[in-house]
Amino acid sequence: MRARDKVATSALRSALAVLDNAEAVPVGAAELRGAAIEEAPVGVGVTEAARRELSEEHITDLVRAEAEERLALAARFTAPAQADRAALLREEAAVLLRLLDQPGTA
Repeated sequence: MRARDKVATSALRSALAVLDNAEAVPVGAAELRGAAIEEAPVGVGVTEAARRELSEEHITDLVRAEAEERLALAARFTAPAQADRAALLREEAAVLLRLLDQPGTA
């Protein structure tokens, strides 16, 4: 990000968002229904839930899936007017795959 590499920044922000979503605790249907106000939790932090811990393998799989999704989408952009978008998606996928190839990352 400090290098002002827009392609890498976009790819990394997207991957971080995917990881953030994967760590989120799923909300059950019972929690979505309204409750009486007197049953509402009160106090600081009472509605906070611990985030899920992702294994290194799960993180790697998610980032690899993001890269593969970009490559698949780029392959669908065949019209000349879409060439720039396809190239951008391929560059973003390359950034994510390079990240996975670096030892000690993920």
